[in-house]
Amino acid sequence: MEFDVIIVGGGPAGLSAAIRLRQLAIEAGNDEFMVCVVEKGSEFGAHTLSGAVIEPRALNELIPDWKDKGAPLNVPATEDRFYYLNSATRSTQVPHSLIPGPMHNDGNYIVSLGNVVRWLAVQAEELEVMMFPGFPADDILYNDDGSVKGILTGDMGVAANGEAKPSFEPGYELLAKYTIFAEGSRGHLGKRLISRFDLDKDSDPQHYGIGLKELWEVEPDKHEQGVVMHGLGWPLTETGSTGGWWLYFDENNQVSFGLVADLSYHNPYMSPFDEMQRLKTHPVIKRVLEGGKRISYGARALTKGGLNSLPKFTFPGGVLVGDDAGFLNPAKIKGTHTSMKSGMLAAEAIFEALQAERQHDEVVAYSTMYKESWLYQDNYEARNFSPAIHRMGLFMGGAFTFIEHNLLKGKMPLTLHDNVPDYDQLERANHAYQPTYPKPDGKLVFDKLSSVFISNTNHAEDQPTHLKLTDPTVPISINLPLYAEPARLYCPAGVYEVVKDAEGAKFVINAQNCVHCKTCDIKDPSQNITWVTPEGGGGPNYPNM
Repeated sequence: MEFDVIIVGGGPAGLSAAIRLRQLAIEAGNDEFMVCVVEKGSEFGAHTLSGAVIEPRALNELIPDWKDKGAPLNVPATEDRFYYLNSATRSTQVPHSLIPGPMHNDGNYIVSLGNVVRWLAVQAEELEVMMFPGFPADDILYNDDGSVKGILTGDMGVAANGEAKPSFEPGYELLAKYTIFAEGSRGHLGKRLISRFDLDKDSDPQHYGIGLKELWEVEPDKHEQGVVMHGLGWPLTETGSTGGWWLYFDENNQVSFGLVADLSYHNPYMSPFDEMQRLKTHPVIKRVLEGGKRISYGARALTKGGLNSLPKFTFPGGVLVGDDAGFLNPAKIKGTHTSMKSGMLAAEAIFEALQAERQHDEVVAYSTMYKESWLYQDNYEARNFSPAIHRMGLFMGGAFTFIEHNLLKGKMPLTLHDNVPDYDQLERANHAYQPTYPKPDGKLVFDKLSSVFISNTNHAEDQPTHLKLTDPTVPISINLPLYAEPARLYCPAGVYEVVKDAEGAKFVINAQNCVHCKTCDIKDPSQNITWVTPEGGGGPNYPNM
C-alpha cells in the first residue's frame, strides 16, 4: 500500500502531523494527497497516558476553533500549589512567588490526554486521514540507497513457538515518500533509526523518567476543580532519588494522581511503583484520596533530557517527532504542546518538499523551522533543568532553576550537561539502602497485579514475547549478584520476577502484564532487554487517562 506520508504512532505528535498535512493539501487543492496513521493500540488513545495539564498554544494554532468543535478541554487551571514533603508526616507549602516560573499554569487546562487524543483522531478522520488502529509498526523498510521507504506492520496470529496459527495474517508493507516516526518515548523504531543514522553523535545521552498515574474519584467535599498540586521530597529522598508528584483536580470529582521518578536514580532497591504507593500515605495526599475510589492505573516512560539530549531528527526518507525525539519541556513538566508543534513543523516541511516533487531525501527544512519557532525557544529556556536536578540534587538544582527562570527569565549564560546514561547510574546492591514499603490495604495502597488489572492490559497469550533478552543468562549471572536484579522493582507491572527453587534462581518474564512503559529497555544496567511491539491491539486500554 502506497501513501504520500506514513505516520507511525497516533498520539498528539502523530495526529497533529496528520491533521496539518491534510490541511495543507486541502488548501493547495490536492484532495488526493494520502496520509496514513498506524497505531499499535486497539483504538486511538488506548495507550495514551499523561497527567495532564496542557498548554493549548499548539492546539490554538492547529485548530483555532477547537472550543466550537468540542475539544475535551473543560477545566481551566485555577490555582497552583507546590509542596515540599519533609518526611512521612511533615510538609512545607512553597509560597506562590517562589514556585519556578515554568510551573505556573495560568491559561492551561486539566485534561484526560487520552480523550484529547481520541478527539484529535476524529478531527483527522474528518480530514480523510487513513487511520489504522491495532496495527503496530514492526520494522523499517529501506530503499537501495539506504533511505527510509516505509514500514512493515506486524504479523497477526503467530504462536509463541513462531509458527502460524489458523488465524495468521501477514503484516503489510506500507510505502511512502516520507515517513514520520511519532511512537512516543523510547520508540523501538526511533531507537533503531537514531543508531543507524548516528543521530545522537552530537548530543548528550538521552534521559528519561517513569510516570505512574492513578485516576481517582474522590468525595465531593474534597474536590477542588481546577486546582493543580505539585510536590517534591519524601519518599524519593529516602533513596537519594529525584522526581516529583502531582494531584490534578479534573471534572466530575475525578483527581489525577501520579509520580514521576527520574530513571537516573542510583539505588537498585528503589521501586517507583512502591514509592508511589507509600506517597499516598502522606497527609497531603491521603486527605484528598482517602474514602475515594481508584478508577484506573497506568505507567509510561517520558523523554526528559531536553534540548541538550535532543538528537538530530531528520534522516533520508523520514523524521522523528514528539517524544520519539524528546521535545518535552522538563521545567514545565509538559510535552503535549511541544509534541504537537513538532508534528506540525514536520508536516509543513514535508509538504513543502512534496510540493517540490521530492521524496526519500532528508527534509532539513524541518530542523530550520524548529530553530525559528517558539518550540526551540521553549526547549532552550528549559535546557538546564534536568542536568541541574540530576547533578546538583533537589535543593541546589531547585535554587538554580528558580534563579534561571524567575530572575533571569531563561537566559542563564551557561549550559549544564549530564553525560552519564540512566542505565549506568546504579550502585552495587551490597552498598545500597533497602527501603521499607507499606503492605497493600486495598483502599489506599495497592499491589502491582491489581493495578495492572484496572489498566485493562491484555495480550494474546500464545504469541512470541515482545520483551527480548540479548543474553538469557545475564539477569541471574550478572544483574542479580551485582544489582539484586532491579527489573523486578523498576517494572511497574510485575512483568519480571526472580523465582528460586531447588535448581536455583530463574528469571521469569510475565509479558502478559506489560503496560508498554519501556522502562526495562531504558534502565536495565546490562542493556540486555529490548522492547518490541507485540501483536496489534495488545497492551493497556486506558479509559480517561
